[in-house]
Amino acid sequence: MTQRLTFNSGGRTLTAQLAVPEGSGPFPAVVVIHEAFGLNQNIREVAARFAAEGYVALAVDLFAGQQAVLCMARFMGGMLTNSLAHGGIADMKAALDLLAARPEVNPEQLGAVGYCMGGSFALALACTDGRLKAIAPYYGMNPRPLSAAQRSCPVVGSYPGKDFTTKGAKTLEAELSRAGVAHDIKIYEGAKHSFNNDHAGNYDAAASADAWTRTLTFFAEHVRGQAAD
Repeated sequence: MTQRLTFNSGGRTLTAQLAVPEGSGPFPAVVVIHEAFGLNQNIREVAARFAAEGYVALAVDLFAGQQAVLCMARFMGGMLTNSLAHGGIADMKAALDLLAARPEVNPEQLGAVGYCMGGSFALALACTDGRLKAIAPYYGMNPRPLSAAQRSCPVVGSYPGKDFTTKGAKTLEAELSRAGVAHDIKIYEGAKHSFNNDHAGNYDAAASADAWTRTLTFFAEHVRGQAAD
């Protein structure tokens, strides 16, 4: 079941798509955070795929009817200065509030997945909101300061082999290892940026499928709390 809904964040009205699994729940839940293309068909399909796997999925339109270019400039400017304090993180916290309050959601089983800008937001959110049990950043930039990753929940990250985020993936893995944070960081050598978007030119079916399997396995353990066989 999918539905469109609205919620308030800092005086702004944001829209989102909610995808709910069949059954009575309560279910684990995940916030799906879009890349620069906004809440498009690809992101809606990601939310639906999570619902098919038994997660309530909330995909938020962070641009809220504003010009995407202006929003991106504001968001990315915040990421380059102090990613833990900019407005996009407040919007994600409001999205988590919404999810946690819904009757079909288990508020103790929350995760987040994000792509490029959304991956960056997921990483920053994981360092500031203790409700998250795991995150799955795809080709996102690291939180600033990087030392904040010591406070992160478990991370399953997927990155292309030649990208502006590739080096960051390696430094993130080292920081998570130092901090003892559970993680699974993988670099797909033949893949390019936005490799998970099957509506775009850089789509890589093999990398996308493998990253999806790793994400589901990681979330089963850390969000659902189901130990691997």
